Amino acid sequence: MTANRNSGRPSTPSSRLAPELIERLRQTGIRLDHNGRFWHEGVQVTHEGLQRAFLRWMDRLDDGRPILRLDEHRYAFIDVEDAHLLAVSARWERDRVFLTLNDGSEEELDYATLRVDPDNALYCAVRGGRLEARITTPAYYVVAEGITAAGDSPSDDDLFVLVACGRTFPIGQRIARSS
Repeated sequence: MTANRNSGRPSTPSSRLAPELIERLRQTGIRLDHNGRFWHEGVQVTHEGLQRAFLRWMDRLDDGRPILRLDEHRYAFIDVEDAHLLAVSARWERDRVFLTLNDGSEEELDYATLRVDPDNALYCAVRGGRLEARITTPAYYVVAEGITAAGDSPSDDDLFVLVACGRTFPIGQRIARSS
């Protein structure tokens, strides 16, 4: 590192690059498909350690753009076809639901964020609301044990709720997000 002439502080290589160039360098050509597989410029990433690292680094900017984040300043953009993560399994513990994500972590379902898309796939917020997870078929069947119709009137035909934690949570409609 060299000293920054204006501030007397050491400068980092990125502090000497134009913001437009940094933005362009952050384009990786990495894509996460609907099935949770990573691709780089059309070639599937098959190295298990690299896949696990990508899943751990998954984050998003405040504007919603998905990224792989190493730290506050070091991140790269990634294209995400569907959800950031997958809930690969679920379990009920009394009246609470816990999800196991494909990054190996486990967390309690964020009940209020449960959404259904037109194909009846379930989605929810994970990692404190920063990311979205699609609930895979095995986990879906477990979560569905707590799902019931919202009411008896004809207008309620398409409305469902999840009963958990002694409360009733309406299941909203998922609006497809853009990566």
